Amino acid sequence: MRRLSLPHRYERTAARVRARLHHAFVERRLGRRLGCWLLVTGAALLLICLLGASAAQAAEPQHLLALAKSVNDVLNNIRNWIMGILAGLATVFLSLGGVRYVMAGGDPGEVEKAKTAFKSAGWGYGLAALAPLVVEILKGIVGA
Repeated sequence: MRRLSLPHRYERTAARVRARLHHAFVERRLGRRLGCWLLVTGAALLLICLLGASAAQAAEPQHLLALAKSVNDVLNNIRNWIMGILAGLATVFLSLGGVRYVMAGGDPGEVEKAKTAFKSAGWGYGLAALAPLVVEILKGIVGA
């Protein structure tokens, strides 16, 4: 490819533009790597926590058939699990949205993805807040 000869001042401007584009490309690539690293680390920590919880439950005596004394206890346990899972997922989405927003560097596509993650986190927190209402409705249906 033949390169056009430009006056010196335009060559400096072109070099600056190339340097800025390269800098933006490197920042985006590092941002993606950081996001992937955070996602993998978060998944590993979640897996470790889940395995630790299952190991702690395995240490309990095995001769018990049921720990819940009534249907109310079972429904309350379900409510607690639903709230915990939803709040945990919402926190993950909130964290990912924050990281994406910080690492966006003015890229409109990444900013939009960050906003979508924030909206998903809001829905997760909203559903976690509604979990007790859902359990109360279930109690009414079951008659407990």
